[in-house]
Amino acid sequence: MDRQGLTRRHLLAVLSAASSLPLLPSALRAQDPSFLRIGTASTAGIYFPIGSLLASAISSPPGSRECERGGSCGVPGLVAVVQTTHGSVDNVVGLAEGRLETAFCQADVAYWAFQGEGPFEGQTPQEELRAIANLYPEVVHLVVRAGSNIRSVEDLRGRRISIDADGSGTQVDAKLILDAWGLSPDDLEAHYVPANIAAGMLRVGELDGFFMVAGVPTPSIQDLAREAPINLVPITGDPAQTLQTRYPFFTRTNVPPGAYPSTFPITSLSIGAQWLTTTALSDDLVYAITAALWHPNNRHLLDEGHPKGRLIRLETALDGLGVPLHPGARRFYEEMGMSVTEPFDLDAPEEAEPAEDRG
Repeated sequence: MDRQGLTRRHLLAVLSAASSLPLLPSALRAQDPSFLRIGTASTAGIYFPIGSLLASAISSPPGSRECERGGSCGVPGLVAVVQTTHGSVDNVVGLAEGRLETAFCQADVAYWAFQGEGPFEGQTPQEELRAIANLYPEVVHLVVRAGSNIRSVEDLRGRRISIDADGSGTQVDAKLILDAWGLSPDDLEAHYVPANIAAGMLRVGELDGFFMVAGVPTPSIQDLAREAPINLVPITGDPAQTLQTRYPFFTRTNVPPGAYPSTFPITSLSIGAQWLTTTALSDDLVYAITAALWHPNNRHLLDEGHPKGRLIRLETALDGLGVPLHPGARRFYEEMGMSVTEPFDLDAPEEAEPAEDRG
């Protein structure tokens, strides 16, 4: 299917799916609220405000006005809450341990967790991970003090650089980028702190720079740029191209002029931010969450709530997924007429459902 934009057929299909929500099993229509956690990251990045937007879109607490009467178009009886975490790696662990029902994650981290590779090498593959939707691209930011004479990744040797906290997706990518330039954290005066703390340390001169993987623009970097002179370091050239060849989830991207005060536009790498859950969440609930996410009446929440929300589009919901789709989400997208391909070898029992349950 051509996913360049929502056609009238897609709109009608979304409305049809949304109209079926009151017919969900009684467990989803109970008067007692059901709570669902969305793991994000620190409040310094994009995950947290985007999580708040999606929580509003899919929530419909008991007693809410009905969607067709101008009320919430979320899942009847559901209350979604945002939970701060250390980021992508922490989120997939939280999903596996049952501390989170859903969470945001970089596509690369999701892939490695599912396969038991990369930072998860030697661990049991987290084959229960499933995707609800691809959301938007995240850009690798390498933020440095203006006047630091750091103009490329190779200039980081011996400098005070934060590669983010343990458990963050940023740290995973920072190590890959350093390796592509022949460096490791041991070649730096490495710090392991979240981006919001790193920004404060750079502001007062305690750091020369820090990595952060997040959407553009990122509020904490915008605030920092208003208060201290900073530069963004490009991540480009042969080492970046080698990374893209080896890890297809990396894509070339541009940080446009005006994204951050007093900084120049640069070329960097980006990775998809994706909304994940596990096979433990029922097909009906995930179907309802997916339908609520893409309900036309919720479009304004995404468009007006945050600049990155405008990039969360149905036509890119299946791009670059790091793990298989959840059966409930797959049923929704198939009802949209979207082509759903599964490049993953799945043997889990839940994937072999009767045809009538797959839309």
